[in-house]
Amino acid sequence: MADDQFPGWHGTTIIGVRKGGEVVIAGDGQVSLGQTVIKGTAKKVRKLSPGGYDIIAGFAGSTADAFTLLERLEVKLEATPGQLQRAAVELAKDWRTDKYLQKLEAMLIVTDGTELYVVTGAGDVLEPEHDVTAIGSGGNYALAAGRALMDSDMNAETIARKAMAIASDICVYTNGNLTVESLPK
Repeated sequence: MADDQFPGWHGTTIIGVRKGGEVVIAGDGQVSLGQTVIKGTAKKVRKLSPGGYDIIAGFAGSTADAFTLLERLEVKLEATPGQLQRAAVELAKDWRTDKYLQKLEAMLIVTDGTELYVVTGAGDVLEPEHDVTAIGSGGNYALAAGRALMDSDMNAETIARKAMAIASDICVYTNGNLTVESLPK
């Protein structure tokens, strides 16, 4: 079947918010195939504890690809305990140069409670400029909403939840079934 005949997988919005000594990653639960919702309760935000250090990761893209990347990230974190940036950079380098990993279609938002990064297959490890970042189908909507809410009195979790609600109202590939994980700074 030609690529243009197969309706691609869609359906994720992940947001990361850092504010007031807390970092939150929230993600919706929708997975869609074309115009059909396949599942509404997928868990795309996970807490990892490699080497005794808590890390939260949220993923957008192919689930199998994301799990492969999460496993690789855990290995990198075990090799560099407490050094999320170094582990993320090493993962991004491998992802960009390894022929198997290059085919993976996913993105990650990761945090250790202090650092907040987006890791991509293009070899990027990006830290948000305004303490908010988002990926996935509704990522731009969640990002815009989150940035607009940062000057409010709301805490990181409330901002993430409200931004995700706005994204789910706009993006047909995003729903309101949230998984929210947080770490103190």
